[in-house]
Amino acid sequence: MITKRIIPCLDVKDGRVVKGVNFLGLADVSSPVKLAEFYSQNGADELVFYDITASSDGRKLFTEILTEVASKIFIPLTVGGGINTLDDFDRVLKCGADKVSVNSGAIKNPNLIAEAAKKYGDQCVVLSADIKRVNGKFTLFAKGGRENTCIDAIEWIKRGAENGAGEIVVNSIDTDGVKNGFDLNMLEAVCSAVNVPVIASGGAGNIDHFKTLFSTLPKVDAGLAASIFHFGEVSIKDLKEELYLNGVNVRR
Repeated sequence: MITKRIIPCLDVKDGRVVKGVNFLGLADVSSPVKLAEFYSQNGADELVFYDITASSDGRKLFTEILTEVASKIFIPLTVGGGINTLDDFDRVLKCGADKVSVNSGAIKNPNLIAEAAKKYGDQCVVLSADIKRVNGKFTLFAKGGRENTCIDAIEWIKRGAENGAGEIVVNSIDTDGVKNGFDLNMLEAVCSAVNVPVIASGGAGNIDHFKTLFSTLPKVDAGLAASIFHFGEVSIKDLKEELYLNGVNVRR
């Protein structure tokens, strides 16, 4: 049985970890280096580092902080934000990332996923999709949820997987930071469209939400969350113990 992964997410703005609701109202949380080190030592299976304003600001990702984060942890690290070219992939991987997450860059250049997969391997390429319901349809957003692309999100994700994305992160803007549970309908639509690992992001508020996620959608490979871990509302150790007791295969 495949082990389900628990992944904390560091949304980094101006060198600090921040968190908001529905991608808005960002509040300062902590140092990314300190948080990364804490999660690496306290049961996280992987870590995601997003420089959340790199694309909207039109700049490259903060490599100094990333290099320091990578040097402090001993779990796989996925990095995203401002990834627009193969050179960006190369730079981030040389900083210590294991996987590179691409979102707005792939929207601007749909060939980027295929080119990166060919050069670095499918397992290195993560397609991150920020999705919001618009007139009842799952719609893809760019630039940290600021820009409606009017692209059908499910078709986009399906195409990305076909082009070589080895993993999909589904960021539900509708449920982000709301803490009422993962967006199960959206995740089910994505899981039905692809045969690569799917990571659920947006909406986790308690341990029961993870139990519901994995029991309802066994095809989901991982649950990603930020604020409930950052603010100590849920410890990863307690979460994994509860999942294990409920028949979910996790690394303990």
